[in-house]
Amino acid sequence: MQEIGNPTLVEKEAIANFSFKNHPEIDQDPNLLDKLRDATGLGNLGKVKFYIDFYTDSGLKSVQTTIWATGKKFICLKGGLWIPIANITNIRYL
Repeated sequence: MQEIGNPTLVEKEAIANFSFKNHPEIDQDPNLLDKLRDATGLGNLGKVKFYIDFYTDSGLKSVQTTIWATGKKFICLKGGLWIPIANITNIRYL
């Protein structure tokens, strides 16, 4: 299991430069997918932003953004940026 520490806050645009080739074994909230779908609705309707904590091949990161779409394996952020749901550790309101 990956050890969860303090994530490094990154700009949303930096996500395009991250690699997600390694698939970490992390403890995820069993309701994470529901939370992501709720956050997607809030982001689309009210432009509500969230902190999304996620693992990249270079470590734990966090981004402050809205979620545009939630699929089965990925979330989509503005600008066509994607994060694998398997790499997401947490989502929190600002």
